[in-house]
Amino acid sequence: MDAPFSPLPTGPVAADPAASVAAQPADSAAPRLAATVGPVLVMRPASQTTPVIFASPHSGRQYPAAFLAAARLDALNLRRSEDSFVDDLFAAAPEHGAPLLTATFPRAFCDANREPWELDPAMFNDPLPPWVNTTSARVGAGLGTIARVVASGEAIYRAKLTFAEAERRVSDYWQPFHDTLSALIGGTRAMFGGCLLIDCHSMPSHGQGTRIGGRAPDFVLGDAHGTACSPHAMRFVERALRDLGYIVRRNDPYAGGFITRHYGRPRERVHVLQIEIARELYMDETRIERLERFAAVQHDLTTLIAAVVHEAPLLIGG
Repeated sequence: MDAPFSPLPTGPVAADPAASVAAQPADSAAPRLAATVGPVLVMRPASQTTPVIFASPHSGRQYPAAFLAAARLDALNLRRSEDSFVDDLFAAAPEHGAPLLTATFPRAFCDANREPWELDPAMFNDPLPPWVNTTSARVGAGLGTIARVVASGEAIYRAKLTFAEAERRVSDYWQPFHDTLSALIGGTRAMFGGCLLIDCHSMPSHGQGTRIGGRAPDFVLGDAHGTACSPHAMRFVERALRDLGYIVRRNDPYAGGFITRHYGRPRERVHVLQIEIARELYMDETRIERLERFAAVQHDLTTLIAAVVHEAPLLIGG
């Protein structure tokens, strides 16, 4: 029998991370104050019938009031780091038997796609413990677990934070997300003998890597350069998107973040594939609003979900 999937080391958890709750209300350009939901949402099918899980760690838009008060940026600029509406693009996953996990907290507040302790010492008014990772490229770019800047490069905070605040965010937000994800992977692997996690993200219209025939890619698929999922899974999703008329690249410039690299263990039949969607396909990036063609992109991704679910037993097999 396969060994159980090993989750990350656990810490205090402030909320029940596995609870299923209703979908978030309709969007507006302004962030919403965190009030009534926990740090994660799991949209579960009536019965999980597939070894596929979908996750959206960067589409959260519940902004704690204290965070908004501490920020030097206005509400709209704080949202520049969001993978806005990605959870909605993949909302049909439960209808096809697959759970959909989303973080409700925003990436600018705490980034679930980082190691738990990637922190910039310049952001804090007290010394950081020696075990904190202060030298990663992500920390250097200002995009650690607690980000220094939003995606546009503007500084977030008016003043320095305490390390105790970083500990609280990791314990109350980062950890519940990963506890939930580990439990979903472990449960899926126990039921089906393997698991395919589709890690869902969006990318800005600039900086998408080499253009193809004068056009930037619509999707970038990341498998940590062939180490996080089976080649068959990568080829299948790539072909399905191209059959829908999209331009697709592999691993350039997004090969996969912490989630892809940490959980992707093909030898243990746990496969992770990151999907980056060009925001210009479905949203106004300046106003952070859905475009009219949002529904068409959502329809295409529902087609992709159905295809992946149908093929899943083969995708996790090798």
